[in-house]
Amino acid sequence: MNIAPNRLGQPAASQEAILDALFHPTGVDGVYGRSGAYEAVVEGLGALITQARDPRAEIVRFPPVVSRALIEKSGYLKSFPHLLGCVCALGGDDAAIGAAVDRFDSGGTWTDGLQASDLVLAPAACYPVYPLAARRGAIARDGLIFDVASDCFRREPSRDLDRLQSFRMREFVFIGAPDAATAFRDDWKARAGDFVDALGLTSRVDPASDPFFGRGGAMVGRFQVEQALKFELMIPVRSAEQPTACMSFNCHRDHFGETWGLKSADGATAHTACVAFGMDRLAAALFAAHGVDSARWPASVRRTLSL
Repeated sequence: MNIAPNRLGQPAASQEAILDALFHPTGVDGVYGRSGAYEAVVEGLGALITQARDPRAEIVRFPPVVSRALIEKSGYLKSFPHLLGCVCALGGDDAAIGAAVDRFDSGGTWTDGLQASDLVLAPAACYPVYPLAARRGAIARDGLIFDVASDCFRREPSRDLDRLQSFRMREFVFIGAPDAATAFRDDWKARAGDFVDALGLTSRVDPASDPFFGRGGAMVGRFQVEQALKFELMIPVRSAEQPTACMSFNCHRDHFGETWGLKSADGATAHTACVAFGMDRLAAALFAAHGVDSARWPASVRRTLSL
């Protein structure tokens, strides 16, 4: 499926100007402190997304860590090991921990005493919702909808504003019959243009694939595009020539249904779909389009975001 792109305008503010005006460096690429003006825009986006939420949706907010066992079972480790971050801690008894500190004090390395914990950093907001739904039993005939959010992490050190290591994701997730899951995804793909138009942003929707690992992953990505399973809403952040994926619209088919035993009342395996909002990318796109001073943005955009 091919979607003809519309013309995207060049950003009005460079990512360097946005970083200087709205972010605070931490000494690690892709990890920043954020100003009040920036956070006000993120909060406005959150409220706008809430207005678009299906009234049936169950709201769940997850912490920025998930169990290592969950990520392993979900298939994320196999598909995206290059992006995953594991939570580690100093292990052993007090003597072993003290020795690690002593090595640091002596100019050595303390991290060789680290041991992997049972936690990993959440790579996306939706992963914990599938086992949560499965524990409740059969999926209702009209399906389930969740509104989930989390701080997320992907190991992609970069100085580009649209590729942070630590970022925030909001998702609407559907679990139910195959046709209903596809319809949910397609409905949101169709609605996305109006959503960004209200923000005064130019955009297009492109077929896409996830960044699967390795040579085999490239084949999986091609299959994903051929089967029209993933689309992304592209908005200029760095440039019009290389716009940034700020939302995605995904059909997972029966992957999570098979993995977690999600079944309908008649015993059929449920399908899942989601729309994901990259909160920090959307905010960056707004500052790129309208300038670093949100007080001078178009009045219609400020009203939309309650600024």
